[in-house]
Amino acid sequence: IRGRCWKLLLEVHHVSAQEYVSLVKRGKPEEYGKIRNDTFRTLATDQKYLDAVKEDSLIRVLCAFAWSNQATRPQDSEVFTYVQGMNVLAAPILYTMSEMEAFYAYSNLIKYCCPLYVQPTLQGVHCGIKLLERCLDKIDPELYKYLKSKSMSAELYALPPILTICACTPPLSQVMQLWDFLLAWGIHLNILCIIAQLYLIRGELMAHASPMKLLRILPDLDADKIIRETMRMVKLLPDDLYDLLVRHPYDPTVAEQIDW
Repeated sequence: IRGRCWKLLLEVHHVSAQEYVSLVKRGKPEEYGKIRNDTFRTLATDQKYLDAVKEDSLIRVLCAFAWSNQATRPQDSEVFTYVQGMNVLAAPILYTMSEMEAFYAYSNLIKYCCPLYVQPTLQGVHCGIKLLERCLDKIDPELYKYLKSKSMSAELYALPPILTICACTPPLSQVMQLWDFLLAWGIHLNILCIIAQLYLIRGELMAHASPMKLLRILPDLDADKIIRETMRMVKLLPDDLYDLLVRHPYDPTVAEQIDW
């Protein structure tokens, strides 16, 4: 059921075995070396994922995506090359559905939901980091000021979970539940999900002389609590800030508006 729902949410209306096989048969794209450097370590500590998804399947999906983009890229569109983290974005989708279906769902996720996250400059990710700090300042100014007093930029702890839409944080079962929410309501809410993770350990962070020690690895996900806090936090943001949040994964003009 989850696989069907995700395909609907990602608007996957076209699946062609012939097309996918033809892309796979093209072999190794120029990004192949980068892809192979990442695939073997994708969710490497999650045995359920490793049992369900073979590395070869992940390699084929990522290579096929690289070839499909080279074949269809308009002159004025975003450049979709391979950047580190794209392997982790594919992992939950491959865990949820067949390899062929996963290719089309993954393609739509990248091209239409968060194209700026995978640009060579990671523009969308860096805008997300900046917006996370602005949102945290509005939602919890005391925690924001405390982290700033410890010279803690969000870039130090938030880049991986923004780039991978929290798929890098275990356990996978909670990632799946969180993605149910994010695919339904918008990838942009992942920024607030990360703030929610901070809020859930707020007391520990405020009491710790070196809070970065707690954030080197974010705590395991608790999707129910994170979603509940995220929905509460949405109501605390002014409309103009929320608008920037909504648009940052796909609208390049946001970078100028927030002085990135």
